[in-house]
Amino acid sequence: MSMTPEPDVPQRPRQFDLVVFDWDGTLFDSTAIIVGAIQSACADLGLPVPDKAQAAYVIGLGLHDALAHVAPTLAAERVPELGHRYRHHYFARQHELSLFDGTLELLADLKARQHWLAVATGKSRQGLNEALTHVSLRGVFDGTRTADETASKPHPQMLLELMEEFGVTPDRTVMIGDTTHDLQLAQNAGAHAVGVAYGAHDPASFADFSPRYIARSMADLRQWLTEHA
Repeated sequence: MSMTPEPDVPQRPRQFDLVVFDWDGTLFDSTAIIVGAIQSACADLGLPVPDKAQAAYVIGLGLHDALAHVAPTLAAERVPELGHRYRHHYFARQHELSLFDGTLELLADLKARQHWLAVATGKSRQGLNEALTHVSLRGVFDGTRTADETASKPHPQMLLELMEEFGVTPDRTVMIGDTTHDLQLAQNAGAHAVGVAYGAHDPASFADFSPRYIARSMADLRQWLTEHA
């Protein structure tokens, strides 16, 4: 009797059952617009305007935490006001946003190999839901978590919840992101991490979080996942 599996029987992933992506700067080419919206919002309130590196550093955090960090002299009760101005500038340019080239092909590869796919993001639930209405993304992700419904990165809550949802252990989970917040989230949850060098943070800052790999492009990330996931 042959023990060769039928060709139409899906095989289990070689290393990871659950692949979790950050959104902004990892799948979505939004870093420059977020930075600009933060800078413009600070200027609107007469606050010191953070430079690009300072504004980019907070990408991935929940909005309240991000704005409190870039405007430390602003009274806590005025952070929502800063958030209102940030949203004004962000939505004014939202039409310019797009997925990185090759993102849909990468996600299709992983789906075909029977991985569970998820998103763990500092975006709001409303913001992520709006992004996911794009027809090409419908049904792609099996689970999502946002900063306004769990704890903000790098707290491990959103990743722990996703692993519990799918019954996956940390050693079978990989978090992919463009910031140290993403990699520290993975570390705090006991999961694997992969960094991408084309987003908000300088990849030189990733070393402390021991990523399995640092991808230089979406094509590079796709190749590594094909060979190792």
